[in-house]
Amino acid sequence: MSTPILAVDPARPDVIPCFDPATREPLGTVAITSPAQVKAKLARAREAQRAWAKTSFASRRAVLQRVLDRLLDDEERLVELVCRDSGKTRENALVGEVWTVCEKLRWTIAQGETHLRPERVSSGLLVHKRARLEFHPLGVVGAIVPWNYPLQNVMNAAIPALMAGNAYVVKPSEWVAWSSEAFVALLRDALRDEGHDPELVQIVQGDGATGRALIEGGVDVLVFIGSVENGRRVLSAAASKLTPVILELGGKDPFIVCEDAHLDAAVAGALSGSLINCGQNCVASERFLVRREVAASFEGKLAAEVRGLRQGPSRKGEIVDVGAMTTPLQLQIVERLVNEAVAQGARVVAGGKRVQADRGEYFAPTILADVTPSMSIMHEETFGPVMLLCTVESDAEAIEIANATSFGLGSTVFSNDRARARRIASALEAGMTGINDFGGMTYMAQDLTFGGVKHSGFGRINGREGLRALCNTKAVLDDRLPFTMPSKVLPVTPKDFETAAGALDLIYGRGLRRRARGLRRLVGSLLR
Repeated sequence: MSTPILAVDPARPDVIPCFDPATREPLGTVAITSPAQVKAKLARAREAQRAWAKTSFASRRAVLQRVLDRLLDDEERLVELVCRDSGKTRENALVGEVWTVCEKLRWTIAQGETHLRPERVSSGLLVHKRARLEFHPLGVVGAIVPWNYPLQNVMNAAIPALMAGNAYVVKPSEWVAWSSEAFVALLRDALRDEGHDPELVQIVQGDGATGRALIEGGVDVLVFIGSVENGRRVLSAAASKLTPVILELGGKDPFIVCEDAHLDAAVAGALSGSLINCGQNCVASERFLVRREVAASFEGKLAAEVRGLRQGPSRKGEIVDVGAMTTPLQLQIVERLVNEAVAQGARVVAGGKRVQADRGEYFAPTILADVTPSMSIMHEETFGPVMLLCTVESDAEAIEIANATSFGLGSTVFSNDRARARRIASALEAGMTGINDFGGMTYMAQDLTFGGVKHSGFGRINGREGLRALCNTKAVLDDRLPFTMPSKVLPVTPKDFETAAGALDLIYGRGLRRRARGLRRLVGSLLR
């Protein structure tokens, strides 16, 4: 049995047939949400949000705590759902999905109110006034999310959306429609158990047409996680509605290994950075820029580890290191890029081909050496278990190659000289950098933002900025004193110009002469 190349069968346009990519076992079908149903779900979410926006932070924390409790109580079932729908290992499902979501919940419960309460700021020259920023919910947060992290992607925007007082409507990838239903049900159950309307959270299922219906239905902000090509489509559709969009797109992350690096630590970071989730990670380390002095040693150590990795379906009681790829389409892309690189002169150190083709969607953990910056695989996102080894002669060359891409998401630097590592890191065009650890670990420090530059997108998730991105940040100026002193500019009087000109010189002028002139003009105009 083989999985379909398209997630939606044209012969059955009303349902999504779901398969386990590790075994090709059918999982069932999920009904596609029609445009009319999308519109109705949005309306129900918006209606529920009116009451939710008035809830206290304590009430919102209680719902998120309920979600956290459910994750811990039900972790075995959730891990099973993730594995069956995505093909990843149990360990990656637990650590890379359940744990990361738990940490985001813990941080939001502990810190969310701090960042969403009104914030006092300086009123500048208006000393008789008080200034503050207020953070009000936008309304309905829409999310279109990919297939690589089924649980985390559904929860990623839901947690800050709910904490900020918004409704949440998500369209997961059609490739993980089966498990996504259960993850959204967990959110709805938590709301119901705490006495709130579960209609606040909705799921819409389908392919690109469903995503368009979601955008056209009128969300107040859209979070999109996916490829650059689909990001352009989403941005174009959102532009017609003037809907703000947070784009978290692809990456081609560099991993720089200096000659003074601790090589065993660098190898451990490389394995995590490249092979977690079979390399299907937007912050996967793809381009390894290794100083010539240690290139052979690094390759040897890395190859010894990769050749010993076990691959296959992950079930309870069975240990595998690397699972399957989630979609046959992505497997085809990886295979094409690897074959092109070999034809252009890359050397296969390990892997380099499909494996267990009669069983599931597998590509062997792969190391390609002698890779050069001119090869197409150094510029196109691989999104698979492929490590590209490129030798460099200097830090400057490593930085130049690292930045010679249209992407700018994550990055990694390994060096035992901390000052040197920081200099390299500061020169990298990326939204995140890990020093002496895989750069994707920045996600676990939830005070840090997550996002990229260039074609890796714009806007940020996580941390204070991620919470506030789902709010209307309102500037408020009110009276500091018990009486009102409004600014009076009309009607104009003969002395107004000289008064203002004198004030400008006095406040902003450089040097005593300029300020003295300002004082004379100001006093003179006031005495008239």
